[in-house]
Amino acid sequence: MRNRKLVLAVAGLALVTLAVRHPTADFRLITHDNSDPSPHRMQAVVDFGLVGVSVLYTWTVNRLR
Repeated sequence: MRNRKLVLAVAGLALVTLAVRHPTADFRLITHDNSDPSPHRMQAVVDFGLVGVSVLYTWTVNRLR
């Protein structure tokens, strides 16, 4: 009887583990906006499901006239 409960508990735990969505990594590198003819921005995003990291780097350039 005790072994049967243990087997059922392990099987239930395995079923729950398989049913839970595992986190997937998401990497994005955005280098420009479509409406900006001369891009001055770079953005990187890393998402591991539980932890996300976003970095935005902008700069200014003197335009020639």
